[in-house]
Amino acid sequence: MEPDKPLSSPASQPAGDSLNKCLAFFQKYLIDNNMSPHTITAYVYSIKHFYTRYQELTPDTISLYKVYLMDHYQPQTVNMRIRALNSFMKFQGIKDYKVHALRLQQKNFLDHVISQADYEYLKRRLWEDGQYTFYFIIRLITATGVRVSELVEFQVEDAQKGFKDIYSKGNKMRRVYIPTSLQRDILAWLASEARSCVPLFLSHLGRAMSISGIRAQLKTFALRYQLDPQVVYPHSFRHRFAKNFIEHGGDIAFLSSLLGHDSIETTRIYLRRTSTEQAGIINRVVDW
Repeated sequence: MEPDKPLSSPASQPAGDSLNKCLAFFQKYLIDNNMSPHTITAYVYSIKHFYTRYQELTPDTISLYKVYLMDHYQPQTVNMRIRALNSFMKFQGIKDYKVHALRLQQKNFLDHVISQADYEYLKRRLWEDGQYTFYFIIRLITATGVRVSELVEFQVEDAQKGFKDIYSKGNKMRRVYIPTSLQRDILAWLASEARSCVPLFLSHLGRAMSISGIRAQLKTFALRYQLDPQVVYPHSFRHRFAKNFIEHGGDIAFLSSLLGHDSIETTRIYLRRTSTEQAGIINRVVDW
């Protein structure tokens, strides 16, 4: 950082309605730059959060905010907030200043992934308890690898077609295929409920499921069925899809495309074993 270098005047906090207008323009700027809806929501929230603590966007306040984030949040969250600030400064026309992200130490193992056995157990218990919405939520993620932000956008029409086209930043499109057996089961479920509403997954209020609602309910099911809450979350089932795909001989380049990764290097993490798998190998092999 360069604390002695002033930022341009637009970085001062807009007051009241002006802040809301500024954030509305920032949101439009992100949309125009093909950011995903989830990223847009996170970035706008991050800027709101910054201005609840500081009156102006200056090198000093950003330095203080970065320290605050490091004290209160995980590194991945800190870096997301930093990306939001950098994007906001670019939107403001501040081109000569950038906040540096934290360097993340890469693990040599993949952690917090639900095991195949626990996935099968959870799936069975959800079906037995008549929790069909969440039964098909975890099946769809585990069978396709979609992100939860993409899952909530699925429509009944997508299940009928057997695929969904998903557009990401840069207007890139990838096609998510629903396996035939899963498609058949989903359509039978929809028919049994005589449902033709547009969103595929509905809350108990009859509205489209929210990301936070899915996360919270999965934690409830983890406790109810005595599973580790750390591995019962939406992205864990995406990890399970990728691990299963690799273990069944799937091509890593094709997997990268299916997951919507920008780089195949991101996908290579699934070539690693989980920490539990590593410990199991050591316990089986080392007898000296």
